[in-house]
Amino acid sequence: MIRQRRIWTALLAAVLMMLGLQTTTAVGEPERADAAQVLTWTAGNDIDKYLSAPTTAVAGQATIVFENSEATGNTTGMPHTLTFVTNDPEFNSDVQLNILANPGDDQGGRHTAEVTLTPGRYFYHCTIPGHGQMQGILTVTEGSGEDTTAPEASAHVSGTQNQQGQYVGSASVTLHATDNTGGSGVDRIEYAIGDAGAWQPYTTPVVVDQVGSHKVRYRAFDKAGNVSAEKSTEFTVVAPPTDDTTPPETSATVSGEKNPDGTYIDMATVTVTASDTGSGVNAIEYAIGASGAWQPYTQPVMVHQVGTHTVRYRAIDKAGNVAAEKSVEFTVVAAPPQDTTPPVTGVTVEGSRNSDGAYVGNAKVTVSATDHGGEVASIEYSLDGGPYLTYTAPVVVDRAGAHTVAYRATDKAGNTSAAQTVSFTVVAGGVPAPPCPEYDERLTVIVGTVDSGVPNRLTNNRCRINELIEDEKEWTSHALFLKHVKAVLDKLRTEGVIDQREYNRITRAARQSGIGKPGQTEGYRSLFDGTADSFAKWQHVGGGSFALNADGTMTSGTTEPGLGMLWFPQRKYGDFSLKLQWRDDAPGTGNANSGVFVRFPYVHDHPEESRPEWVAIKYGHEVQVLDRPDGDMYKTGSVYGFDRVGLAGAGVTEKGTWNDYEIRVVDQHYSVYRNGVLINEFDNIGGQDFYPPRSDDPGTDGRRFASGYIGLQVHGTTDVVSYRDIRIKEL
Repeated sequence: MIRQRRIWTALLAAVLMMLGLQTTTAVGEPERADAAQVLTWTAGNDIDKYLSAPTTAVAGQATIVFENSEATGNTTGMPHTLTFVTNDPEFNSDVQLNILANPGDDQGGRHTAEVTLTPGRYFYHCTIPGHGQMQGILTVTEGSGEDTTAPEASAHVSGTQNQQGQYVGSASVTLHATDNTGGSGVDRIEYAIGDAGAWQPYTTPVVVDQVGSHKVRYRAFDKAGNVSAEKSTEFTVVAPPTDDTTPPETSATVSGEKNPDGTYIDMATVTVTASDTGSGVNAIEYAIGASGAWQPYTQPVMVHQVGTHTVRYRAIDKAGNVAAEKSVEFTVVAAPPQDTTPPVTGVTVEGSRNSDGAYVGNAKVTVSATDHGGEVASIEYSLDGGPYLTYTAPVVVDRAGAHTVAYRATDKAGNTSAAQTVSFTVVAGGVPAPPCPEYDERLTVIVGTVDSGVPNRLTNNRCRINELIEDEKEWTSHALFLKHVKAVLDKLRTEGVIDQREYNRITRAARQSGIGKPGQTEGYRSLFDGTADSFAKWQHVGGGSFALNADGTMTSGTTEPGLGMLWFPQRKYGDFSLKLQWRDDAPGTGNANSGVFVRFPYVHDHPEESRPEWVAIKYGHEVQVLDRPDGDMYKTGSVYGFDRVGLAGAGVTEKGTWNDYEIRVVDQHYSVYRNGVLINEFDNIGGQDFYPPRSDDPGTDGRRFASGYIGLQVHGTTDVVSYRDIRIKEL
């Protein structure tokens, strides 16, 4: 009879649709499989939750609506994707759905799809470019929607029992569930140990081997979401017969941030361990203070209260032997008030000036800083948008033209003052500009990738030593390069700029550089060579983390959660060839998500951005690293938000394999090579962009800069990617 009624209802719905009418479901009634079923997800500016999302549906045809528009509250232009997961055996996998919605797309951010749902659970997520995921579960019941009966659950305890019915050594609890009345089927079983234990998914029999009385609680869920009443089974475990009379061995350690006097700042953590070679440890107990009650020890004890504390501890083995009480004593003190005030900076510009106010010949810039809350740790300056350098003495600017010097200071608490600038003009005053072949303000003489350690001082012709060496020039042979270096060093030694020891060190660095040899440096300068010194030149902003490894690689996402970036603040690059190697080290079977940022401005010069890593996302270009076949549609080699490529033809390698990556940028033309194969070309002349143009952006089409910095993206602790051998050549 029910089947007949469904057929008539379906026919009626079809006739109404032909007549231009549509059926509706009354408010409060469950949607039925044979009714017009619409499931709607909406998104806005939030990056950690949907504005709305369905939780239940009925089996059968359904219209999926995914809207991410201004009407639903998206005012940033950020895209969202709605994806149904199909590779998790715990959930249904019969619906292929991957929708990208953007307020600026041709649908205005509102997309629909027709699907067929089956009983069970669907796991979905929304990937937001550059962020984590929103996720949820859609539970689908049989088409009748009438299953309101909970399943039945039962438990069976097994093991070796003594005459008193106690279990000797251990007890095994096996759980069962049936759903014969409701009809939707058992979805899962959960259990908890003790009255206060947390619920856990049941997959295999629960083995309890701790001596004592125990309670195991359990319940079952069906696919319609009905849950059975909580039940429990109780039993006692006793130790096997033993002649063990030796109590366990115990020890404890105290950890935390300490002052020089040994007191702990804000908190101390006490970790207790115990071992027993006889019957085995059954329980560990601890008590705080001389009269505190004994409590079960299940995890390290954290003590926050200011004062002197004693933590007592002991252990009991399965034969009932109790270890002698021990204790640790320590003192917790409040942290001193944190210094959050940055230094105050000042600047003066000196020199001879003409009637127009321009400095004749040169200008001397003197920067000062004071800190009322502590001590100034460092002062930095940047000349004409270049990298920030350590300020040690007044900066003399003698090249004709308009100049801007930015400056800032950092105190020992890590507070950095906002960058300030001073602008001025230098005109020729009888002193010509220095004839320097290159521009190189690095602190030491570095030949190729080899650091000689010799200060990169100014020479008599006002060029720096590294500028005269020309290690970035295309040399046709190594011998020719060494001949050039010798001529430069002979002159500098004669002029007294360097001594013999420094002469020898630079010569040795030039030989080790391999510049001019076939297949060697090819004019590339190392940004990261695996050493701690090269890693220290990079700076991290935002969430996540990068760690230097003993094998000379760096790895992202191993400790801290969140989105962030490691960037190279030493120099901006315009046209270049960037080469590096990367390896997907994501845990489990999934693939990691990362990327290489290029041509973004100095991240700390945009106070309107509360998170500096977003400067790279909004102003630069991200060349994607992602070999995952599903999820985000921008795969390895894509220019994120502008030019999408798939994995086909990209030469995808197995996880854990090193990949060569070259990003070549000339004017506004981008070329991306993977393992020597050109996988993408992109011209920055406009097109799709997830983020609106910025009015202060001097790049092509008002979208992206024509020069900028280099950075590496980290998504979080599951997106683990390793990098090595990062080098660049200016074109």
